[in-house]
Amino acid sequence: MKTAFNFLLVVSLLLAGCGEKETGQPARSTNAPVKGSPNAGSGNPMTAPVDYLNSLGQGQQKALKTVDVASLNQAIQMFNVQEGRYPKDLNELVDSKLITKIPAAPYGMKLNYDPNSGKISVVDQ
Repeated sequence: MKTAFNFLLVVSLLLAGCGEKETGQPARSTNAPVKGSPNAGSGNPMTAPVDYLNSLGQGQQKALKTVDVASLNQAIQMFNVQEGRYPKDLNELVDSKLITKIPAAPYGMKLNYDPNSGKISVVDQ
């Protein structure tokens, strides 16, 4: 019974998609990426796996960048509490044993540290 229901559901969905196409311009989804943006896929079903993997790589790079900055910000704040000042450079965090090593920035990026404000960010090279 379940198998027959699932089969009928799939067939009805396939037939519903086989209707005539509208002659007017289709409405654009508000969530669709803008052409030319880095997140824009080609829209071609044949390249969907490549587009998906590309999006995963970009998401992973952004997540790693966020985690590295968060851990460095925490170490900078701990240094400020202990020493009463911000570190002159990130190597002082390693010397004071707050972090084991300075994390590497993602490919094509670099860490930008401002010793006056204690702010760190990841910027394009």
